[in-house]
Amino acid sequence: MNDEAKRKQLNKYKAIATGLFLVMAITFIVTTILQKTNDSHWIGYVRAFSEAAMVGALADWFAVTALFRHPLGLPIPHTNLIENSKQKLGDNLGSFVVSNFLSPQNIRPYIQKLKVSNYVGEWLSKQKNQHVLIANISDIVLDILNKLDDSEVSHFISKKVSEMAADVKLNTIVGNGIHYILEKNDHQRMITSLSKQIKDYIIENEEMIQDRVQKGSYSFIPKFIDNKIADKIANGLSDFFREIEEDPQHEIRALITKKIYEFSVDLKEDKKWEDEFRNIKNDLLTNEKLNEYSQDIWSSIKKTVIKELKEEHSSLKAYITKNLNEFSQNLKTDINFQNKIDHWVRLTAYKYILRNTHQFGNLISSTVGNWQGKELSEKLELEVGKDLQFIRVNGTLVGGLVGLIIYTVAHFFI
Repeated sequence: MNDEAKRKQLNKYKAIATGLFLVMAITFIVTTILQKTNDSHWIGYVRAFSEAAMVGALADWFAVTALFRHPLGLPIPHTNLIENSKQKLGDNLGSFVVSNFLSPQNIRPYIQKLKVSNYVGEWLSKQKNQHVLIANISDIVLDILNKLDDSEVSHFISKKVSEMAADVKLNTIVGNGIHYILEKNDHQRMITSLSKQIKDYIIENEEMIQDRVQKGSYSFIPKFIDNKIADKIANGLSDFFREIEEDPQHEIRALITKKIYEFSVDLKEDKKWEDEFRNIKNDLLTNEKLNEYSQDIWSSIKKTVIKELKEEHSSLKAYITKNLNEFSQNLKTDINFQNKIDHWVRLTAYKYILRNTHQFGNLISSTVGNWQGKELSEKLELEVGKDLQFIRVNGTLVGGLVGLIIYTVAHFFI
């Protein structure tokens, strides 16, 4: 019901209460006149009823009116209570709501009924909702990216990289990286690949080996002997590297592994390597270079993200859509996942409400306190004024009955 309808309803019941008072007033006047010319006993009872009814009506009219304004515009003390006590009313109302509606025992039953996982899952499973969500997120991110100052962002990246790099020991990282490769035995593939390449190189370049042998040989040694020696060398070397390639347990592999491991330990523990890598890091990560790297990185990231967000069927949006489908499906079918989500929502809502109950009280208090006094009185009168008019009606009738009883007792017993 809007304010206009409430105002019409209030005026209607005001008219009823006032009309009843007028009826009692007319009755009182008529019976008073009749008493002077008529000795009928019933007139006295009616007059007593109407007289007391008028008093009751006026008293309750004064009480009801005093809540919202000065009766007849007269600044009588302790009237216009709502306007004069609006701040106190707001404080008390805020405290009342917090104490009686936002207490742990009152909100807990409602919080425990919260179950958002199914609703969210159903909502996200609809394609149009996914498009709306992705479009809104894209617009927000694009707006943020366009408003960001590129120089400040690149400076921030440069600063953070510089701070992290200051405490980073590259020799330890490289040493641990080599040690990790050794533990995974991934270096064996490198040895195999390298052995194969050396073997193939030797086989493909036998003539070069022959030339080298002839150049280092004596002039009196026949050429066919030099070639024979060169063939023996080439075949021996190719067979040696073939053995390393084909035999996972070859002793050379174990020797290489040992040397690599010793090198990784030296990298981590030898001060020489720490200083060496520090110098490399300082040469690579000067302020000028860091700024340049940061600008390039940020420019590339920003350009890529903007392009992906603007394209209707970009790979980024396709990836987000895929994950939204998986997420919505899990929300609808995975009971454990549903319980985790709902439990988290309930716990978060419960903690947030309890942590901010005073804020709700302050909101009510400040809202009521900031209202104009007359406006507040009018708002409250529109909400409860109709019921208060029944107080006037009841006051009229009860007052009349009390007056009638007093008159009857006085007439018969006094």
